[in-house]
Amino acid sequence: MKKQDMMNTDWIATASTLSKALPYLQRYDGATVVIKFGGNAMGNAAEMDSFARDIVLMQQVGINPVVVHGGGPMINDMLSRLNIESSFVNGKRVTDEATIEVVEMVLSGRVNKRIVSAINGQGGRAVGVSGKDANLMVCDPADEALGFVGEPAEISSDVIRQFHESGIIPVIAPIGAGRDGETFNVNGDTAAGAIAAALKADRFLLLTDVEGVKNADGEVLTEMTPQQIIELTEEGVIAGGMIPKTETALAALNGGVRAVVILDGRAPNACLLELFTDHGAGSLIRS
Repeated sequence: MKKQDMMNTDWIATASTLSKALPYLQRYDGATVVIKFGGNAMGNAAEMDSFARDIVLMQQVGINPVVVHGGGPMINDMLSRLNIESSFVNGKRVTDEATIEVVEMVLSGRVNKRIVSAINGQGGRAVGVSGKDANLMVCDPADEALGFVGEPAEISSDVIRQFHESGIIPVIAPIGAGRDGETFNVNGDTAAGAIAAALKADRFLLLTDVEGVKNADGEVLTEMTPQQIIELTEEGVIAGGMIPKTETALAALNGGVRAVVILDGRAPNACLLELFTDHGAGSLIRS
């Protein structure tokens, strides 16, 4: 095939893809989509740029995206560099006064601003905030034994809506405000789920490092109900790190989110594949 013919074929395929996406573009016009972006993908510049382009494109076609991020690997790296030793209770890190200072510095500073810069670099208008700003996320202590680890109690959804009305993409670090002025470290998935529920989001995309929820044969389940999640958890099929993901998904659905998708954030254009194609990506969970 000649080079020109190959180029024409590519253009035709691109035009066909855009045409097939039209019903989905119409479907999500004006919808709120909350995206949890994990810390593992942030070390890869190419993945970061791809994610940022997806977010900007989503806004360009009428979606109101909200990005909530984690940053565990970066926190671990900084604690190590500062020689701050961590203690654990039942496998969970205790967040003492020294640790919460590092957590806030890394999440609200280094990680948050990297994502904001990536989105702005792709032509978007992103602003980085934490849950402490405007009391966006007020927390109660999750467990006194864990120190400054918080559980979201109140979400100021109007703050996020004001960003959208101004054409701004909010990028939220999972740092919460205590009722007595404390600073709380909040699990990124938990924070994103609480924000999605408060906004009654149309979609909550949980980007992780696996393809989705798998059955006993190791096959990805593309569509699931909450009851299936419960049954697979009781059978031990859903186990390990997938349990808190699915628990977050169920809590978000109970809070009013229309559907949750657990998908592989390392896949190119994962968010666009899920929203704008027939086959989607990952595991869609809805009642």
